[in-house]
Amino acid sequence: MPQRNDTAIWSGLFRISAESGQTLQAQIRQAIVAAILDRQIAASMPLPSCRILAEKLGVARGTVVLAFQQLVDQGFLVARERRGHFVNPDVLATPAKPHQKAPDQANEIDWKARRQIAASDMPPPAKHENWIKSSYPFVYGQFDPALFPTAEWRECNRMALAVLEIRNWASDMVDRDDPLLIEQIQARLLPRRGIFANPDEIIVTLGAQNALYMLASLLMTKGSKVAMEDPGYPDARSIFRLAGADIQPVPVDQSGIVTSSIPNDSGFVFVTPSHHCPTMVPLSAERRQDLLARANRHNQIIIEDGYDSQLLDEAPQQALKSLDRSGRVVYVGSMSKTLAPGLRLGYIVASAGLISELRALRRFMLRHPPANNQRAVALFLSLGHHEALVRRLSSAFDERRKRLVHAISAFLPEWRSTDSAGGTSLWLEGPRGTDSRGLAEAAASRSVIIEPGDRFFDRTEKPSRFMRLGISSIALQHIEPGIRELATAAGRRPAAA
Repeated sequence: MPQRNDTAIWSGLFRISAESGQTLQAQIRQAIVAAILDRQIAASMPLPSCRILAEKLGVARGTVVLAFQQLVDQGFLVARERRGHFVNPDVLATPAKPHQKAPDQANEIDWKARRQIAASDMPPPAKHENWIKSSYPFVYGQFDPALFPTAEWRECNRMALAVLEIRNWASDMVDRDDPLLIEQIQARLLPRRGIFANPDEIIVTLGAQNALYMLASLLMTKGSKVAMEDPGYPDARSIFRLAGADIQPVPVDQSGIVTSSIPNDSGFVFVTPSHHCPTMVPLSAERRQDLLARANRHNQIIIEDGYDSQLLDEAPQQALKSLDRSGRVVYVGSMSKTLAPGLRLGYIVASAGLISELRALRRFMLRHPPANNQRAVALFLSLGHHEALVRRLSSAFDERRKRLVHAISAFLPEWRSTDSAGGTSLWLEGPRGTDSRGLAEAAASRSVIIEPGDRFFDRTEKPSRFMRLGISSIALQHIEPGIRELATAAGRRPAAA
């Protein structure tokens, strides 16, 4: 067991990192708590003095003093006059967590054979866990730390932690949502899409995927037929299949989903009309009217994903939901592309009867999204921070998109991009014979991250010459050098600037 003067051992126990997202004080507290609970510190052994530990860790003495005091207040440590800090014996009296034995392979349960839902068989997500360390991250759906409204978001979280606010959200709301957030979605977010809804026609979700999963669980069953854009949103396709639905792929052209190709026997139609996933083309006005007319004629439910529609477009289109007069359109929205994807906050707008059923279902799944997050977002909206953020993001992304289009034209002229304003990505089609997965591997070796496009297709033979380039996370000045590197990876010699 280490003694108090074994400073090398103590500093080994208390490893901290300046790159951690936690404060130094929090890291020290976490390290001490872990060492206590793992029985690495005996009750009879004093911890190093604040001065010695601060010197070993390379931090201010006051940081260690505050960490020790917090642990005393929490009951993990006790301070003994003139002797120092010791582990609280009451903590060590709690039985230690037993070490788990290695499972007996002969008796290990085959969970895959017992499952009723084949979630692990669905196509995996496009993961880029270390994208932030890449020099040229053309990734989709991530945020730019330089554009994130850190001060405003922290202000709203501090406000949500005020005593009176805590009383508003700390209790179990069962199946309800924060009324201020519902009010702000109703007044600030939906009118921009031309949607006017009552509070009982809105429910908060843990993002768009949670919304789609709830809709599929409630409305779909084995054999339900869902018409979907092809190429289209792969995770939505997997969610519907997990519910037992049969997917009916429908082609997409420069005007969006080809409505005349939607099978009449489809019970549901899933669309991304504002910006099609992944080509980004908007659904034309004529197709919108035809889609609604067909839904009425064939008794279909339309699930509208407001994909990439939160930003300000040069020629904004109203949501399909705003044209709906029969209640057949269910609108799914998200704040991931504006505020932050890690926040996991979205919403569904639909007829009051459907929202009531979704609330009943959600109560058994998760009761409601965390109420403190709901209140913080509600305050963020009510103070006008989101409006200001949308304007800033829209301007920045518009500039990045134009720079990307110009760079593609200059260094990858054989690649054809969809000509669509707005959104946070660009869809590209390469020359025949292109292997975008091979290109992605070659590009990654040059610190360029791209997304191969084959995962968006629901075909036996998936086209391999497509790719998607995101612009939400890459700085403006890195776009052209990144495309130069991509051109080199593709086997082209970039022209001189």
